[in-house]
Amino acid sequence: MFEIFIVLAVVALIAALLGFRGVAGLSADLAKWALIAAVVLAVIAFLV
Repeated sequence: MFEIFIVLAVVALIAALLGFRGVAGLSADLAKWALIAAVVLAVIAFLV
């Protein structure tokens, strides 16, 4: 799950550097949601 976050964050950074603002924003949003999902799943796994 954390690999997805890292890949999306790298895609967002590269797209932002190349000037693709739409792709960068979308990738950043997806990376944010992937990170939130990973943290929630990690907390649930820790508690169970």
